[in-house]
Amino acid sequence: MSETALDSAAAKRRMSGIRARRREVSFFEFWPGWLFYAPVVAFWLLQSIRYRSVTLPSLANPRINAGGICGESKNSILGLAGATARAHIADFAPLTTSGHREGNDLALARAAMVRAGLAYPLVAKPDISCNGVGVRVVRDDAQLAAYLAGFPRATGLQLQALVEYPGEAGIFYVRHPGEKTGRITSVTLKYPPTVVGDGVRDVRALIAADARLNAVSHVLLPGLGAKAARVPAPAEEVRLVFVGNHCRGSTFKDGLDILSPVLCARIDEIVQDMQEIHFSRIDLRYESLEALRQGKGFKIIEFNGSGSEATHIWDPQMTIGRAYATQFFHYGESFRIGDAVRRTGQRPTGVLRLLGLWLHQKRLMAAYPANE
Repeated sequence: MSETALDSAAAKRRMSGIRARRREVSFFEFWPGWLFYAPVVAFWLLQSIRYRSVTLPSLANPRINAGGICGESKNSILGLAGATARAHIADFAPLTTSGHREGNDLALARAAMVRAGLAYPLVAKPDISCNGVGVRVVRDDAQLAAYLAGFPRATGLQLQALVEYPGEAGIFYVRHPGEKTGRITSVTLKYPPTVVGDGVRDVRALIAADARLNAVSHVLLPGLGAKAARVPAPAEEVRLVFVGNHCRGSTFKDGLDILSPVLCARIDEIVQDMQEIHFSRIDLRYESLEALRQGKGFKIIEFNGSGSEATHIWDPQMTIGRAYATQFFHYGESFRIGDAVRRTGQRPTGVLRLLGLWLHQKRLMAAYPANE
């Protein structure tokens, strides 16, 4: 056998081995939260002892309530944007529901839409929430009115233009106070669960036939309800959830290799126009990976603060050692940045206030309308 043929055979064996080793779900991907995050909590406590403050990361983003550990306002964060950043953020309108059920929330919403230049379809979402809870697409007055009717009274929400770009990503940005430029430390490419119809099988059967979707069916099926019995037409693509969230069944992939100098410069330019945001995961939708590499063809949906994580750790091919190393690095950075800000004379959020914010957020999330 020739040397070229031997090389080709060896390459095929390597590729076969890689395919055999690929996992649809990492072994820790759907562990109970208390189990996976126990070492992270221990690390946080060790950092608290080292820096003499358990809430020091609340200073990592001084203009955000509690630094974005919890209880932060999406509207307030986007309101920090200057003209440069605003050009890359999806248009939005803040709104607060009336204090009683008889109030005309739809009229308030329509007025807010006019002020912001918004039109249907929209994404309606709570102002204070996490993990995509309470997010829903609304396409007309009837759907918006139904959403508002189920929303808590005198509570903030956000109406945002629906960005139709197909790609979703989370980009983690870190910049220490005094640094001229920041750096991107994580990129997550998000792929929402989708099935393609054949005109014969229902959604439930199509999920069972897909190795990845079948592995996360315990996450998907409870939220589908009667939709699981629908038979999609041949070649019809059915997106099973709207929010590209890992805990709702989306597949997350490590996308750090898509970075380019142009994209890094663009993200740095945007975040530096956001008034003292130093530590944030930026969630966005993009037209194509090539356009994103060129720093264009994307719209930012939201900025997350000190409570966010580098979500590429949920890539099915991720090892648990790398996942924890990533967590420790990022939360360590939030303490280091908080310490630098504290040395300027600012004080971190108190423990009791932070607990109050967390309890308030938890109560609100229990009262929000169901996701789409």
